[in-house]
Amino acid sequence: MPPGDIVYIPTYGTSIMILGSSKAIFELLDKRSAVTSSRRDTPMRHLDGIRDEWRRHRRAFWQHFTPNATKRYLAIQSDFAHMFARKLLSDPSGLKQHVRYTFAGAIVKVAYGFTVGETNDKYITLMEKVTEGLQAFVPGRYLVEFLPIVRFVPPWMPGARFHQDFAVWRGAADEARKGLYLRTKQGLESGETSQSVLAKLLETVGDEGHEREIAENVCMVAFEGGADTTYSTLQSFFLAMSLSPEIQHRAQAELHSVVGPDRLPTHDDRPALPYVNAIIKESLRWQNVLPLGVHHTTTEDTVYDGYFIPKGTMLFPNTWTCLHDPEVFPDPDRFWPERFLGPDGQLDPAVRDPSKYTFGYGRRICPGKHFADASLFINMATVLHVFDISPPPDEDGKPVRIEPRMTNGIMSYPEDCRCTVTPRSQRARELILEDH
Repeated sequence: MPPGDIVYIPTYGTSIMILGSSKAIFELLDKRSAVTSSRRDTPMRHLDGIRDEWRRHRRAFWQHFTPNATKRYLAIQSDFAHMFARKLLSDPSGLKQHVRYTFAGAIVKVAYGFTVGETNDKYITLMEKVTEGLQAFVPGRYLVEFLPIVRFVPPWMPGARFHQDFAVWRGAADEARKGLYLRTKQGLESGETSQSVLAKLLETVGDEGHEREIAENVCMVAFEGGADTTYSTLQSFFLAMSLSPEIQHRAQAELHSVVGPDRLPTHDDRPALPYVNAIIKESLRWQNVLPLGVHHTTTEDTVYDGYFIPKGTMLFPNTWTCLHDPEVFPDPDRFWPERFLGPDGQLDPAVRDPSKYTFGYGRRICPGKHFADASLFINMATVLHVFDISPPPDEDGKPVRIEPRMTNGIMSYPEDCRCTVTPRSQRARELILEDH
């Protein structure tokens, strides 16, 4: 077994295993998914009010986010990509807020049927608060994870800060879930939200009881997961483009050849844009949103390559290592889309596909991966077609090189993605505004 293939860490009665190779990850999380697809039941999950009925949620989710079902949402994604371009044109300094709005807005429109406010929307604000709560599930952050009796300690006692933290996160999640549900219900009367995922689910399960709760949760998961992972990846894309003008120019030349100067890209253009697709793959690979994935837990004892893995072991797939393996991706810290292209300039299927790692593994693979992939394409293609992205200036007007660094935590974001975004030409400016 190669060094680092697996690392076993027993701690405070909890067994943790880091899976450090593709072989270990896919053997344990894919081939043995029947016994490695659970989540560990910790006191924190009870504090957060989570009910892990993922099989029922997953079945309901997949019905509306299969590859064919996702095609129904392409027009909505295009509309929000064009809105993103208009926001960048009018206020390029608000890049991060515009990215957040674009992805969250598209998901809310699909899942709930209405359009969120363009500024200071309460649901997007609530979701940012919920996302903060995901960081709580880093193993070892809270003592209550290892000493369950601590959950009964009064909130005012030293060491019981987790009570306040979880109350805030749980409150934000509950408020968002209920508010989004009621907003969709109101829109059903006028027909505004009748084509939403939530409306379709309610037609099947009804408007009462536990089944309705599952329908609410399915849409909430789409909002929580989809908006935040794509939010981080698109920020990394902007940083990469500002540091790599030659890559940007090659992509723009490809777009000019296929799309031309008189319209914006569409999803139908995608098969003819191999270099843009390579940029998407490299954006997923270069700076991982979930460097250690999301943990799985074994539901029974198992053996891997002679190593005994006891029931209840938390398995963490080291996605970062797999996507920065120098034997697979030479010079892995370099942003270089050409690594995914063959001699003919087309995508090379023999190169490891980052999407098989970044969207999870086995039965826990992200059901919204096709939606996220389509959303990344139309936003990146639109931006490249009409904007030039360059480093930000310092006080003297000289370009500043931003060092690529990611935040710590279960979900990781670029620490700094500042850049200068300008329309490529007067015609590009007109294209952005014509669509409004």
